[in-house]
Amino acid sequence: MRGVERAEALSPTSAAGLERSCGRFSDRLRVSIDDGGVERLEARFHGNGFSPHRHDTYALGLTLHGVQTFRYRGALRFSRPGNVIVLHPDEVHDGAAGDEAGLIYRMIYLPPEMIAATGASPGTLPFVADPIVSDPGLWQALADILADLDGEPGDLQMDDVLMRVAAGLVRQAGLRQARASATAEAAVRRARDYLEAHAVEAVSSETLEAVTGLDRYELARQFRRLTGTSPHRFMVMRRLDRAKRLIARGNRLADAALDAGFADQAHFTRHFRSAFGMTPGRWLAMQRVA
Repeated sequence: MRGVERAEALSPTSAAGLERSCGRFSDRLRVSIDDGGVERLEARFHGNGFSPHRHDTYALGLTLHGVQTFRYRGALRFSRPGNVIVLHPDEVHDGAAGDEAGLIYRMIYLPPEMIAATGASPGTLPFVADPIVSDPGLWQALADILADLDGEPGDLQMDDVLMRVAAGLVRQAGLRQARASATAEAAVRRARDYLEAHAVEAVSSETLEAVTGLDRYELARQFRRLTGTSPHRFMVMRRLDRAKRLIARGNRLADAALDAGFADQAHFTRHFRSAFGMTPGRWLAMQRVA
């Protein structure tokens, strides 16, 4: 399970640093389409980037550098780093850089049926009237899925991100949140126990649905409400715990990474740095200092 391993690279504060350090850059698109058809992209351009067009998906994104301008629902809009872009399906819009510094942003295109499947707003799709919003929770959910365009997110991570994105859309649309399940606590305990016992395996969403009796989005919602984290992150931390014990006992980093369930040493190192703020090699070396 590859997942997003550099989520810390995208944040409202780091966006400002990117803006200072970018300088002149070439116009380009980076596009990633996963096995389920969900598209993510990074666009870098100067001047007019896109003529008027529309998607049949939600187009959700983060302005990272420069001023993002676009016409949407009869008005000219302006977004700066730290803002979230929310475009509803089938709404015409264009896209341009608002000044000579150029524009960098990242987007994800989510089919409306994926948002509906989360159950965040039963019976209706959330419509966010203002396409430029300030919402730290929604920002972070998008940053988590957009940080690494090269890696394809695993099932558990995608479930959690979709649940958080849907909750953010519901919040911004002014709709009522779905009520918590009465069986949530017992279901979350079963999920935790299963993930602890099978952390080194590739646990699927279908497996956790069978273990808990909750659908994947309700489980992601209740797991985060009761534990403060997602099933994916909980499993990664159990893998890291195992790997730390192994390398503390003298195992090679590459062997510990594989034994703990990571794809390779680089995969392990990225997760370790994200969780603990340093590489596993440095963590081990600092313990050996007399």
